[in-house]
Amino acid sequence: MGEVKNLKGKAAIEKIKELAEEKMCLLCTQRKDGSLVSRPMSTAQVDDQGFIWFFSPKDSGKNKEISQNPIIYLMYMEAGKQHYLTLRSKAMIVYDKNKVEQLWNPFLKAWFTEGKDDPNISLLKIDPEEGHYWDEKDGKLVSMIKTGIAALTGTKGLDGSLQGDIKL
Repeated sequence: MGEVKNLKGKAAIEKIKELAEEKMCLLCTQRKDGSLVSRPMSTAQVDDQGFIWFFSPKDSGKNKEISQNPIIYLMYMEAGKQHYLTLRSKAMIVYDKNKVEQLWNPFLKAWFTEGKDDPNISLLKIDPEEGHYWDEKDGKLVSMIKTGIAALTGTKGLDGSLQGDIKL
């Protein structure tokens, strides 16, 4: 199972930055009928207050779903490094030209063809409430070897992983 280290406040924000900033995740919303919808999203920023920022078209399904129910889930996975993060969060739709300017990068033009001034740009400001992380410090290959040794010898605790709850 590895070491358990629950994080709060600044330590939680630093772990979220480490595992989420400039990474892809699945952002999950809920439809009116209760079904969940997941879609890949690229994290634009994790700011110093712990808010996670995404670009989103104003007319997107996710914006409609967030307008009806702001509780969302974010799931990050960096499989090659064995890093995982899940967050239960509250999402807010934000229209802020200064923040768009701050976070803009040229790849966003693929979704917002008129650039930074595209009238369909909105931002999602995500306020993480709680979550859980798994952080394998040794990487995938070493982790697999340690797990194999543990399985063969019937021992535990060889995986070197770190995990815990995150509370903001």
